[in-house]
Amino acid sequence: MKSSPSPPPCETPGGSRQVSTLFLHAKPLYWLREQIQGTLSIVSPTATSDPLSQEGGPAPPFPKARPLALLFYSHFFPPSIGGVETTALLLPKGLAELRDPQGAVQFRVTLVTRTPVGNYDDTALPFRVVRQPGLFQLWRLIRGSDVSHVAGPAIAPLVMTLIAAKPLVVEHHGFQTICPNGQLLMEPGGVPCPGHFMAHRHLKCLRCNAAQGWPASCKLWMLTFARRLLCARATVNITETQWLSGLLHLPRVTVITHGFDPGQAISRLVPLSGIPVIVFMGRLVTTKGVPLLFQAAKILQDQNRRFELLIIGDGPERVALEQLAGESKLTANIRFVGHLPRAQVETALAQASVVVVPSLGGEVFGFVLAENMLRALPVVASDLGAFREVLGDTGLTFRTGDAADLASALARVLDDPPLAAALAQRARRRALDFFSQSRMIEAHACVYQEVFSVMKA
Repeated sequence: MKSSPSPPPCETPGGSRQVSTLFLHAKPLYWLREQIQGTLSIVSPTATSDPLSQEGGPAPPFPKARPLALLFYSHFFPPSIGGVETTALLLPKGLAELRDPQGAVQFRVTLVTRTPVGNYDDTALPFRVVRQPGLFQLWRLIRGSDVSHVAGPAIAPLVMTLIAAKPLVVEHHGFQTICPNGQLLMEPGGVPCPGHFMAHRHLKCLRCNAAQGWPASCKLWMLTFARRLLCARATVNITETQWLSGLLHLPRVTVITHGFDPGQAISRLVPLSGIPVIVFMGRLVTTKGVPLLFQAAKILQDQNRRFELLIIGDGPERVALEQLAGESKLTANIRFVGHLPRAQVETALAQASVVVVPSLGGEVFGFVLAENMLRALPVVASDLGAFREVLGDTGLTFRTGDAADLASALARVLDDPPLAAALAQRARRRALDFFSQSRMIEAHACVYQEVFSVMKA
């Protein structure tokens, strides 16, 4: 039987606890316990003293008598599909399976979600799942927890955790605290927003969402203020990239990147021959930029290039996209396969020449990038800040929204097999080094134990 993961290495010399940001340079932060209005302060790695140690000796140890009771709130959860759902499954599962050297359970996890169960089997999970609770039940669950983790700034659990005076960890998977529509895109054109809300250009925010009606637009605008105020009171805010951390401008922020199990991705080490296959993976929604990809494909077709464009995924835009493919006379080059089980995804990607991620905005990390980097596939992506950070120098980027630049980047990869192979191997090394699932779990565990220790002290 596979052994359980070891507990996180939180202890460091001098009485402070080390929590790695697990970002691309793996630069550690030192969290010093400081009881100032019941919050944590994050100080420079050059700090050498612990204020609490000076005042009364070493900090109290973590509780050993029982597991830490963690309430994990995620609006989205399987059977729904997406990056947030993936994290909301892997992270609680990993925490529930953590053991100390004596084999004792470290966390008792309860996951709360608004997602209906459908045909999903919650009983197969090593943690409790509570779906669609009422407000009173949610309050009781929060009151019975030691720490609350809220995946995305959902207002009800934020307010209840603060009222209950429990440690609050907020993980940001979007832009809900700096953009009323949460996408950082200007509607209806889907153009990247320069940050009107944070620049106090609020009339532009109201106009951006006016297609939903002025009352709805005003509600979104006001809720952004509420979310921002609540997250400013959180014990810790977690972001997935330094880029997002810089945009949010919230206090007490640490960066923990997503992690993946390298055993779940098949590394393709043998170059392919035959017709090149360009792969898109993701939900078929406007922000993912599939129409832009079709424009680039049309440019490649006009250059008399042979290729197949494989579209893996489903969504509300599929019918419109299939119609657009026909109107663009790309039907012979494009194949829609819908949502595939993991085994079939691996089979399809084994034939891929390049994976393309043409998103227009709304991205704070890039699951598709990191997963296919782990598979040793070359990646071409739009030059969004999060994508540049995740890719580093292991993939090609193009100007967001520029079909000609995307076509040029794809042609460069398809025309230069040695370049494609070099990018693919560099990408896999980067993914193995920086996107470790075990390190993601350990970093979160350290944060929860730290904030609980501070609150209890």
